[in-house]
Amino acid sequence: MLVIRRRPATLLIGVALLGAAAGCNRAAKAKAAPPPLPDVVVAEVEQRAVAIEREYTARTEASPTVEIRARISGVLEQVLFKEGTEARQGQVLFVLQREEYQAALDTARAQLAKAQADLTRARDVSVIDRARAHLAQRQADLEKARADVARYRPLAEARAIPQQDLDTSLSAEKVAVAAVDAAAAQLKDAELLQRTQIQLAEAAVEAGKAAVVGAKLNLDYTTIRTPITGIIGKVMVDQGNLVGKAEPTLLATVSSVDPIYVDFSIPEADYLRLASRIRLDPTGRPRGEQTPLDLFLIGDQPLPHKGFIVFVERAVDVKTGTIAVRAVFPNPDKVIRPGQFARIRGVVEQRPEAVLVPQIALQEQQGAKVALVVEAGDKVAFRSVTVAERIGDLYVVKSGLKPGERVIVEGVQKVRPGMQVKPVTRSAAKAGA
Repeated sequence: MLVIRRRPATLLIGVALLGAAAGCNRAAKAKAAPPPLPDVVVAEVEQRAVAIEREYTARTEASPTVEIRARISGVLEQVLFKEGTEARQGQVLFVLQREEYQAALDTARAQLAKAQADLTRARDVSVIDRARAHLAQRQADLEKARADVARYRPLAEARAIPQQDLDTSLSAEKVAVAAVDAAAAQLKDAELLQRTQIQLAEAAVEAGKAAVVGAKLNLDYTTIRTPITGIIGKVMVDQGNLVGKAEPTLLATVSSVDPIYVDFSIPEADYLRLASRIRLDPTGRPRGEQTPLDLFLIGDQPLPHKGFIVFVERAVDVKTGTIAVRAVFPNPDKVIRPGQFARIRGVVEQRPEAVLVPQIALQEQQGAKVALVVEAGDKVAFRSVTVAERIGDLYVVKSGLKPGERVIVEGVQKVRPGMQVKPVTRSAAKAGA
């Protein structure tokens, strides 16, 4: 009985020893097996030609924009257009009361006719002719008196005639001289008077012509036309109101919207990049190749028509460091209206050998951008990277990375510099997924 009881205890001890030995073997095997390498997704640093684009906030402007105003006073009798429609150049928009200005034109024409009649009368030479004839008569009388004196003088000296006859002829000669002088003065006065009357009459005619032109202009101003083709806004004054009494009353506004202009400002650095492609000649035409621009109103889809810069301000704003620029865009459907906010996008520079790195490969660390690079032997290395412009989901690298290097874009949190990893390209990772 005693022998039978000891065997189970012996068996239990042996089983325990075997279990302990097996556990030790497994621990040893686990300690000897290396851990698996962490998988990371890498992308290759590219080098290719890229276009550096910029986007600017802009506002649309219509040019020209004309305020339609009443230039004379009168009652607004007719409004001949529909608000918000397109008005063609020369189209009649408003009509003011005409009767008063028609009467003023008729009066001015009558005054002009009277002035022309006065001028005709002032040019009449009959008065001058009478004065000349009177002078000629007096000159003839003087010649006769001198002839009498010449004839009587030797006879009086020879006492052939009385001295009184000579004295009478001498007196007659003096009277004839005075008469000639008076007739000559009358002729001069008549000529001066005629010249004066002619000048006054001519001035009256010119004044009459000016009055007719002014009255005709005022009559024409009663019919108000649009000087440009464009979209016309709302009527500012209702029909039947008196307009233009104290000042030119604003009646409506017309804006030409095809093409449409877009105003925006660009930094000085971008202007220097674009300067060679936005230079204009004295007539406003571009010199050399132009830079096409895209216009965005909403969303990321540009409008179908390209635009071009047509104006650059003369100076940079010293407060903002920007310069004002104006671009023009075709607007055949007249969808774009003045005053809209928009975005302008255009290429400011072409870089033929730009080094590009994916944006997701870069991390912020103490204000600087860093990347983890898989070097030879699939070892992870830490790099500080300096970047320039962003192009889509890529950054242009200024320093820190070279073309062909592999940067980690997924799995960064699983690795640290110096670790060996199992790199997988982005294309292979997408195919496996």
